[in-house]
Amino acid sequence: MVFIWNNDWATGHPLIDEQHKQLFAAINAFLDTGTQGASTDRMLETLNFLNDYTIKHFFDEEQLQKKFQYPDYPRHREIHEALKANVRALMSIFIRHGTSLQLTSRVKTEVGDWLVAHIKSEDQRVAAHIRSKELVH
Repeated sequence: MVFIWNNDWATGHPLIDEQHKQLFAAINAFLDTGTQGASTDRMLETLNFLNDYTIKHFFDEEQLQKKFQYPDYPRHREIHEALKANVRALMSIFIRHGTSLQLTSRVKTEVGDWLVAHIKSEDQRVAAHIRSKELVH
C-alpha cells in the first residue's frame, strides 16, 4: 500500500473525504496487483473500478460545486476532465501492452500523487467554500 490516508488530506466534507479514501484504495489495489503478479484480468478489473469511481467522484463533487455556486467551478471541472482523460489513456496503455513498471509508476505519480496535490489545494478550497455557504443557510 503506497497511499495511506492521513488527516492532512481531509477536506472536512464527509462525502468528498469518503470518496477520496475509496480512490486511494483503488489506486493502492492497482499498485498492489502489479507487485503481486496478479492476473491481467484482475489488474484490468482494478483499473476499470478506478476509472469508474473517478468519474462518479468527480460527478458528485461537481454537483456540490454547482449546488453551492463554487465560483471556480469551470476551471475545476476542466482539471477533472484532464485526469479522467489521463486515466483512460493509462487504461488504454494497459490494454494494448499489459503491465509494466513504467505503467505502475505512472499510475502512482499521475493519478495517486496528482490526487494528493489536488486534494491539498483545489479540493480544500472547494470544501471551504461549501462550509462558508452552509453556515449562511
